Amino acid sequence: MTARRRLVLVRHAKAEPFAVTDHDRDLTDHGRSEAHAAGSYLQERSVLPDHAVVSSAVRTRSTWEAMEQAMGSGAQVSYDAACYSGGAEVVLELLRYVPEEARVVLFVGHQPTVGHLAHLLDDGGADHEALHLMLQGFPTSSMAFFEVEGPWESLGSDAGRLVDFRRGDA
Repeated sequence: MTARRRLVLVRHAKAEPFAVTDHDRDLTDHGRSEAHAAGSYLQERSVLPDHAVVSSAVRTRSTWEAMEQAMGSGAQVSYDAACYSGGAEVVLELLRYVPEEARVVLFVGHQPTVGHLAHLLDDGGADHEALHLMLQGFPTSSMAFFEVEGPWESLGSDAGRLVDFRRGDA
């Protein structure tokens, strides 16, 4: 039997409202601070990713970079344009290709995809407080923590138990 793994879903931090293209929007100063705080939260709880899957958009890349600066995980990172344009099912498919040896995986993406993916993964056995917080919305820099059993390649709907939720800025 494969040991439990941890999957952390992160919505990017606060981004500037406009850029040449939506894909090029970067973080605001407040957003950088939010992302750094999210990374510190992970570091303080020793939930350090081995692998990260990050949307190719500037705001998600900047979120990951600020988080990594705070936590220093040294995680292997894959940036993927499909995370920017695809929905929850596309991201789920990408997560199935995470290296099998990864114990903690972090995904940095966008709404509504992050929220949809969280609901898709939930096996119905969620921590009640975490679920209550998540159902109130998924503001910028929020994180949903799932315990997952089985290999990454078989990750699917109802495959994770929501064990924690850190609400970011509203």
